[in-house]
Amino acid sequence: MEPSPALETRIRELAQRLERFSSRIMHCHVTIDEPHRHQHQGKLYQVRVDLTVPGSEIVVSKQHSEQHSHEDVHVALRDTFRAVRRQLENYEREHRHDVKHHEPRPFGWISLLSPAEDFGRIETDDGRSIYFHRNSVIGADFDRLTTGSEVHFVEEAGERGPQASSVQLASHGEQRS
Repeated sequence: MEPSPALETRIRELAQRLERFSSRIMHCHVTIDEPHRHQHQGKLYQVRVDLTVPGSEIVVSKQHSEQHSHEDVHVALRDTFRAVRRQLENYEREHRHDVKHHEPRPFGWISLLSPAEDFGRIETDDGRSIYFHRNSVIGADFDRLTTGSEVHFVEEAGERGPQASSVQLASHGEQRS
């Protein structure tokens, strides 16, 4: 489409806002296209943003063929820059190593069961004994557990030492490491 000073100013504002989310932006290129007129609607704008950051390029291209609100170029720009911002935030999280990594759940086996008193104990690979209550058992009936059953558990500090806040039978295909 033909350049417009007002539109160029708006694009510069939106691009500068991205710097709030990352100081690593090296290059930003924005293309706006009005591909064609539809019979039942006006011009629908296509916006493409190419953003270069160290080690990566973020490209968002929005074709708003079904969204009548994108007959307004400013709305199409806003929505595209929002998508760029989300991708830029993800890039920054990964770069800072803020991405969640799931630690393997602790593994052990039931060493003691006391159904009359509603508790049991789990022995860990390192020889510790972890208390658990009947209500901590997930996905299995406490009364069906047996000594020697292999379980995963979530450990927390209890009043009298370590305890399991949740206990779950290990699947048959799992092996202790």
